[in-house]
Amino acid sequence: MVYRLMQYTHGGGCACKIPPSELEAILAGLNFPDSPDLLIGLDHGDDAAVVRIAGDRGVVVTADFSAPVVDDAYDFGRIAAANALSDVYAVGGEPLVAVNLLGWPRDLLPMELAGEVLRGGLDIAKEAGCLLAGGHSIDDPEPKYGLAVTGLADPGRLLRMDAGVAGLPLTLTKPLGVGVLNNRHKATGETFEHAIASMTTLNRDAARAALAHGATCATQSASLEPKRMPRAA
Repeated sequence: MVYRLMQYTHGGGCACKIPPSELEAILAGLNFPDSPDLLIGLDHGDDAAVVRIAGDRGVVVTADFSAPVVDDAYDFGRIAAANALSDVYAVGGEPLVAVNLLGWPRDLLPMELAGEVLRGGLDIAKEAGCLLAGGHSIDDPEPKYGLAVTGLADPGRLLRMDAGVAGLPLTLTKPLGVGVLNNRHKATGETFEHAIASMTTLNRDAARAALAHGATCATQSASLEPKRMPRAA
């Protein structure tokens, strides 16, 4: 039997995110601790958090998971893992170790498919040179997968969204429009190999090139809604 993963979820990828306005309401009564060593945190709306642990060393932390954006389980695992790892690259870091985040509808989809999702994530982590050590799973009405990733960065050479200023040249390292093809894939079952190739390509080389040429501002995807969530007063 052929299972189309996207038919088991109400949305896919970023379409499943909680709107920023609702997140702001949730956070309104919370006071998060601050520290001069928290170089990128909640206020900055970046792809990952960064905390200084020594003079020229910072720890990068991120978690990213989503519902399927393709029907194939292995490709879904690769795409989700590449997306999570690229959050680290987006702030100028290098991933060090990750753990799996898996939600799976055990009564609807065979566990063998979940294994294919995990295999895809493992292959991308290996490509990134990032250790993958266990993780956490739950029985979930809809399939979801991603990674929690820890990496390292130089605090003096970070890529951050608040470094952007009007008139700064914009460089796109991947083509736009993948989301449109994903929606067509869900509706028709038609596959787009070039879209899968783009989504499974790590942003590692782009991040390294950006740092090498003195870039200071970056984000993983222009198609994502703003991540900024202001600190409560």
